[in-house]
Amino acid sequence: MSCPCQCEKEPCARKVPIFSSLSCEDLCKVSSMIRHRKYQKGEALIVEEQASDTLYIIKSGHVKLLKMTPQGKEQILTTGDFFGELNIFNSDELSNFSAYALKDTDICMLTKDDMEQLIRNNPDISLKLLKTITKRLAHTENLAQSLATKDPEIRIAYMILELGHKYGKPDGSYIKINLPLSREEMANYVGVTRETISRKFGKFEQLGIIHSKGTREITICDVQKLNEYMD
Repeated sequence: MSCPCQCEKEPCARKVPIFSSLSCEDLCKVSSMIRHRKYQKGEALIVEEQASDTLYIIKSGHVKLLKMTPQGKEQILTTGDFFGELNIFNSDELSNFSAYALKDTDICMLTKDDMEQLIRNNPDISLKLLKTITKRLAHTENLAQSLATKDPEIRIAYMILELGHKYGKPDGSYIKINLPLSREEMANYVGVTRETISRKFGKFEQLGIIHSKGTREITICDVQKLNEYMD
């Protein structure tokens, strides 16, 4: 059954897992509160140590989240469809990361005040959100455990699988990925050097696991072999 309401015209909220369990009616209430803003490539959406009470949903474009290490090096945290979901429940703490547009990006925003109003008017939504956030936190713990390994091949294999899940498009039995990150940014993400990224990509190519085209496109040729690195 199609949904004859505003959320059919405004798909932003559908991208956020904490809203995935909401009914069409409740999702439309969320969508009616969303504000829009465009950011140019390189522009900051939020800066580390800055207060924020906003959930950011990426309607189009790409955003990278990062923080600076004590050594002044950029540490990529993640990319994805949304960020700041905990800000709509607690805005007392300062942001522990910065966010920058990797290309011209269209953002949908939902504030803490809007969310509190929604929950006051619809108390059942809070339980739905709590259940979904719990699942997301469990996923985050699994991600942290995978990236904590000292083996760079495992970290890089996990990163390729994650990029394939977020940005990949099926091409027969393969998965083609237009990479949102440069080689340097991927190296920062998994905590290795750019040379290590290039070397491990080369090894994966020799093994027939991936195929690279330039520096911004790779194809996963054997998902099973990548998954074996996780075992």
